[in-house]
Amino acid sequence: MNDKILAEEYMRELEAETPSTQKCLERIPPELFGWKPHEKSMELGYLTLLVAEIPLWIAFIARDPEIDFATFKHIDAKTTKQVLEHFHNNLAEAKQALQNITEGDLDKPFELKANGQTLFSSTKKEQISSTLNHWVHHRGQLTVYMRLNNIAVPSIYGPSADDKTYGEA
Repeated sequence: MNDKILAEEYMRELEAETPSTQKCLERIPPELFGWKPHEKSMELGYLTLLVAEIPLWIAFIARDPEIDFATFKHIDAKTTKQVLEHFHNNLAEAKQALQNITEGDLDKPFELKANGQTLFSSTKKEQISSTLNHWVHHRGQLTVYMRLNNIAVPSIYGPSADDKTYGEA
């Protein structure tokens, strides 16, 4: 499959996952950003930001040869509105980067680093695919955090127990 076609497939997957991801993000109240289910777990606010931010990773992977955790900038969102704006900006950037893919781009190497030290490397093709899966995984984790805080879980791939169309509301 050529790179342009594969980039279009990635974009379709990104767009397909966007509505349910937004429904999750818009339900997270800032007063719960510091909550975590266990001392070893990440805070709800960090997880929310992570889910909003992962599309930006796709833009970086498509455009750049690496991401270094030491220099990757995170926003300090204080409100749900800020998280949603960040999410939409990141989606737009990811879509733009995917639209600019040309033949041969996805076979180029990509490295994930921490303080300049390579944690792993792969092709951009492998990394974008893995990042889409990573995004869905963390959204699933977010729905568990939501359930534990009595935040209604939206329909993702079908009705949730919180949908009025399915069982009890």
